[in-house]
Amino acid sequence: MYKLIAVDIDGTLINSQKKITSKTREAILFALEKGIHLVLSTGRPVQGIYDIYDQLHLDSPAITYNGAVVLNHKNGPVIYECPLLPADTKAIINKGDELLTTVAIWYQSKLYVNKLNDKAYEYSTISNVPPLLYDNKEEIFKNGATKVLYYDDVSAINDYCIQLKGTFSENVVFHTSRPYFLEFVNGAVSKARAMEKLGDFLHIKAEEMIAIGDGFNDLSMIEYAGMGVAMGNAPDEVKKKASLVTTSCDHDGVANAIYKLIR
Repeated sequence: MYKLIAVDIDGTLINSQKKITSKTREAILFALEKGIHLVLSTGRPVQGIYDIYDQLHLDSPAITYNGAVVLNHKNGPVIYECPLLPADTKAIINKGDELLTTVAIWYQSKLYVNKLNDKAYEYSTISNVPPLLYDNKEEIFKNGATKVLYYDDVSAINDYCIQLKGTFSENVVFHTSRPYFLEFVNGAVSKARAMEKLGDFLHIKAEEMIAIGDGFNDLSMIEYAGMGVAMGNAPDEVKKKASLVTTSCDHDGVANAIYKLIR
């Protein structure tokens, strides 16, 4: 019997119009009425999920920053946290500046950027956190960021994925959350590790979990959960690792998976 469903947000819970459909809402309510924990699992910062919490009337645990911060409830407390190491933070930011890409840094729940351009402002709309120029990089370098992100054209991001292999220390992992977002977190961080920590806290085993996602940043939790579900809009590499492939985010993939797996 499943006791927890971890659901990615962008490209999974919300469709391409950035909406949660009525069918998906009904399916989530159905799961909640069955006593199942509905966990938002996302690369977004904490502030970026408040609207989703409100829309679904949730106050459940959440996995944020791709697993770097795990919350017990909407307003905390923090169950688990694992930021980038200071030296790695410095190397990633400096490399982004060298590549002339847009760099976004999450540090102490604030959003810092290397340039206030259209991409910086567009990215900030996801979390409703205003972007700030990082004029004091030394403080961030000294303490380490929660997450760093490059925002660029899809072709450039694809090039970075190849070009940056072996560039940073073994304490860094990076992956795309959207085709134009390349995200960097501590190597100990993953959505799977976050689910493990959350499972320990809630006394729920991996085989009692469902994980639903569409991106490479969802791959670890899809492999970790007893039932890993890939969205119909997920890349083929993600689908191959899933136990179940549901329909796309524009065809109620989350709802269809819930109704198929929960009785």
